[in-house]
Formats: sequence, C-alpha cells, structure tokens
Amino acid sequence: MTQPKFAPIMEQHEVREVQRIGAPAPWTPHRPGESRPTPQLLRQAGLGVPGPDQGYALELATRFEDRLDLQPGERAEDVLAGAVAVALRRAAIFGRAPVAADIELALGLFGHLVRDQGAWPPSELAALGRERFAGAAHDYSRRRALVDAVPEASLRLSPQSLSERLDREPGCWRELVGV
Repeated sequence: MTQPKFAPIMEQHEVREVQRIGAPAPWTPHRPGESRPTPQLLRQAGLGVPGPDQGYALELATRFEDRLDLQPGERAEDVLAGAVAVALRRAAIFGRAPVAADIELALGLFGHLVRDQGAWPPSELAALGRERFAGAAHDYSRRRALVDAVPEASLRLSPQSLSERLDREPGCWRELVGV
C-alpha cells in the first residue's frame, strides 16, 4: 500500500532511484581447475588424461572382485587399482566417464578375469602382471607406468573383440600389453 504524502517518512525508507548495472564481461577460465590443457599436454607421459566422473571407476572395480583370477603373490587391491588406472585412460580417450567395459578390458588385458580356457593366462603374462601390478594400490608412479605401457590401440578394443583376438591368436598378448 502506498504511503500518503502527509505521513512522516524516514530518509532511509524513501524510494531511491534505480541503479543501472552494465552487462558483465565475457567469462574466461582463470583458475587451474577450469583450464583445459592443450592436446599436446594430454599426451605427455606421466601426466595422465583428464576425463569426467573418474571416481566412478572405483565403484565399478568393486563389481569385478568376485571374477578376479589372481596368481599366487598377487593382491586384489593392487590388481583393481591398476585396472582402474588403465580403465580411466580408456574412458578419457573416448571422452566419457568410465563404464564397466573399461574395467573389464583392463582386467582382461592382463589375464585377471576368469576365462573358460584352462591354459589362460600364459605363465609369461602372469609373471608380467605380477610385476606390473605389485604395489599399484599404494604407488602412483607404478600405476602411471602401467598405464603408459599399454598401447592406445589396445585400449580402443571392446572387451568382446579382445577376448576373440586372444582366442584366435594366443601370443598376441605381448603386443596388446606393450611388451
């Protein structure tokens, strides 16, 4: 309701003129978390590849614990940590968040998933996996070395095509894991 002219009004309650605010300046990323590195920086060894929602890979990895095929001396914690690192690189290559197929491929590359064939994984691959995954849960540089050793072409395979290729060419695992 309006106030009549004859009623006293305090100065701070009087209607003020509208203050005009100009249009804001265009936004630019200025904090480290907002900047997008150049593609050249993304491909340098040891830097990793950023991708969306990477923490979800840790949840996905726990779903594979009951399907792990561990060799004597291997720990599930180390194998899952290494597989998560490989899976995150695969997901980031495709520019998306991690999915179960990323974890499945990472575990399948090194023979850590239970398969129907009795002679899988070969003893050389089992020894290589034991060496590369040892202590991966607590050592970032080990995980980075593991991830950087796997060729990008291997990460672009689907878990099904990886399995089919390993069935057709049992010795191709050397090429697939970067030996």
